[in-house]
Parts: sequence; structure tokens; C-alpha cells
Amino acid sequence: MTILITGATGTVSTALLGSLSTKQDVRVLVRDPSKAPSGVEVAVGDLDHPATLVEAFRGVDTLWLLTAMGPQAPHASMNAVWAAREAGVRHVVRMSAIGAGHDAPTRNGRLHALSDNELKASGLEWTIIKPAFFMQNLFGSVNGDTMYGMLGEGKVGLIDARDIGDFGAAVLADPKAHAGRTYTITGPESISLHTAAASLGASYQPVSEQAAFDAMIGAGMREWDAAVSVEYGRAYSAGWGDYTTPDFVEVVGRPARSFADFAKDHESRLRAS
Repeated sequence: MTILITGATGTVSTALLGSLSTKQDVRVLVRDPSKAPSGVEVAVGDLDHPATLVEAFRGVDTLWLLTAMGPQAPHASMNAVWAAREAGVRHVVRMSAIGAGHDAPTRNGRLHALSDNELKASGLEWTIIKPAFFMQNLFGSVNGDTMYGMLGEGKVGLIDARDIGDFGAAVLADPKAHAGRTYTITGPESISLHTAAASLGASYQPVSEQAAFDAMIGAGMREWDAAVSVEYGRAYSAGWGDYTTPDFVEVVGRPARSFADFAKDHESRLRAS
């Protein structure tokens, strides 16, 4: 019952690997084996290159499918689903994006909708997870006594990536029980960055779209990713993410971590160096 984990070196899949049972047979897909996590079987392959996936998918029962944000994401997801079908994978657990749909206010959400629909039509058993804005996205956002952000005055159901990992692990422990389900997972409360900043004894200062874009480019982010992040910021500022759902508690059996809990655990990383 091998589980193949894609996106294995990223924030969410790293959290997932930490949440999976040590009794589970886990294989990770990486492009560079020198960067692979320890303690698991390693397969070398690239979702952008289908020929590299044949051996990596051989013997896999369940696929955790996470693709990097970008205009090529549907291509990578398509290759993974095709390789899964060819290899006889039974179930695909796909991490999508909150609000993914053909009418989503971001290009990322519309691209995820394409991949979600392709998976649903694949003939494979599937589960789709749509997480809210990651709390980890706020790392480095506090300078001195001020938190800077591009969510305007909007409230958002922020979620800790560790909780996404716990949720994914719960689904992977018994994927058949979650077949055909789409989950939107949030934190326990929808809060503004004013509230988030107060958890750190700071105040919140909204930044303009242009200033946020320039800062992301200056930090080395790709132009496409920075522009899409601004699209998300615009949507959240308008209240698009102001809700919570019961899905996390339903599956995991406990409340997700609050931002106050997250801030206690990660205060040093939230503050800019």
C-alpha cells in the first residue's frame, strides 16, 4: 500500500510527511535526490516530464498530488494523473486551492479548477483538498512593531500548514472513506491582520498592491507568482476569504490551530531578520 508524495520538499508536503504514520509505506518524488527527505523511499522524476514518472509510480496505491503554483501547473497535474492511471494507482488525493473554480478571482484558482475537473473525470478514486491562506505566508512580515501585509482590511480563515499536513495524513490513512469528497479547510476563526498582529504585540499596516508586488519581486519571486499573489490579496481585501468551515474538525477530530498558537510557535520567523 505505497503512498507517493509529490511536492515533497515544499512546506505542505514536508508537514504531511511529519504527520504520516511511520507504519505507512511512503515514497517521495523529487527532481534532485540530494534534497530528498530522509527516512523514506526516494523516486527521482519530474511532473513536467512524463517519461520520468513510469518507474516512480510503479507499485503505488495512493498518490498525494501537489503541484507548484504557476501557469504550467495543469500540465504537471495532467502528467501525474496519466501516470497514475497507467500504473494502476487506486486513489489520488489532490491539494487544490481555496475557491478554485472557473470563476475564481485569481489565475491560480482557475488553473486549479482545470486540474480538479480532469482528476474527477479520470476514472480514479479522488479526494480534493482546498486549504485557506497559509499562516506561514506571513513569515518575515513583522518589522519592529509593525506587521505589513496586502490583505487590506479583509478577514481570512488562516490555516497553519501543519494542520494541512495533519488533514492530509488523516485522509491518506483511509482514502476510500473520503472518495469523491472535496474539502475546504480553514483555521478555527476568520481574522484580520490587525488581530494577527496583536498576537505579536504589533500593529498592522496594509501595503498597496504595487508596493507588495515590488517587495515580492525584490525578494526574488517570479513575476507570475508575485502578480497572482497580488490577485489573492485583492480578493481577500474584498472579503473573499472571510469564512470558516467545519471540514477540518470533521476529519481530524480536533480544532485547527489558532493564529495565536501559531504565533507562539513561530514568533522569531514571523519577525523580519
